[in-house]
Amino acid sequence: MPQAPRIELHPVSQRVQLHVDGKLLADSTQALELQEISYPPRHYFPREDVRIDLLTTSETTTYCPFKGKAVYFSLGDNKDIAWSYEQPIEGMEEIAGRVAFE
Repeated sequence: MPQAPRIELHPVSQRVQLHVDGKLLADSTQALELQEISYPPRHYFPREDVRIDLLTTSETTTYCPFKGKAVYFSLGDNKDIAWSYEQPIEGMEEIAGRVAFE
């Protein structure tokens, strides 16, 4: 029996918005939903649909063997609430530069 893929990406057909502390941080009709085994689904927003001007780049970085190196963003006291794979590994190019939130 074939094993299900570890990561699946699906376009989201409806508008997706994300608010933090009453602030609209992301609003998109072009989000991708990333489903990864053992993790809750996450929406990856195109950067142009995210209020990047409200976020600050964090010193935090992580590495996922299935996606690559992630950089993180904070919003005031909300540390590392968002991340992005600027140069994901081969096969995950669709999420390049997109922003996901905790």
